[in-house]
Amino acid sequence: MSSDNILILPGWQDSGPGHWQTLWEARHGYLRVQQHDWLRPLRGDWIARLEDVLLARQAEGRAAAVLAAHSLGCQLVAAWAAHSHNTHLVQGALLVAPPDTERDDLRGMLPSWAPVPLGQLPFASAVFASSDDPFCALDRARRFAADWGADFVVAGARGHLNADSGLGHWPQAQQALQALIAGETINKEN
Repeated sequence: MSSDNILILPGWQDSGPGHWQTLWEARHGYLRVQQHDWLRPLRGDWIARLEDVLLARQAEGRAAAVLAAHSLGCQLVAAWAAHSHNTHLVQGALLVAPPDTERDDLRGMLPSWAPVPLGQLPFASAVFASSDDPFCALDRARRFAADWGADFVVAGARGHLNADSGLGHWPQAQQALQALIAGETINKEN
């Protein structure tokens, strides 16, 4: 699979210079899906943008994409998959640190992102969660993974699995991404 078949889906406020997504983009040439408004994200706008990018790739004759999503990008994948008739354009998704946008504190900041779509994803996926993520309890992340039909990996006590977590190029998640590309199962928590 070509590196331009990997789409990076950052969360709210985008991913900064030390973030694993940004490091992957620079090292591997993965393509970041640019949203129109990183600071005031509207679910419908973000879904439409992802759909546009995937349809444009199809028109260019590209292979199905693999998504590397962080935070709100995970909720984007679930919401897009729940509404799109083009889910065949995605081969798999790495979903890192999904936030619980139904919590009162997050619902106030991200009002268009609740409820969280909980239907099974029609492509292979894996959720990585931290045991001390300030935006989602581990049990809630485990429930998202179960409802989405995703493998579930606990990445330890690493916060929101972002630049502040000190993950660097994060080889563990890169291996999981490569496993998704190869159609292999990720080491799954039972």
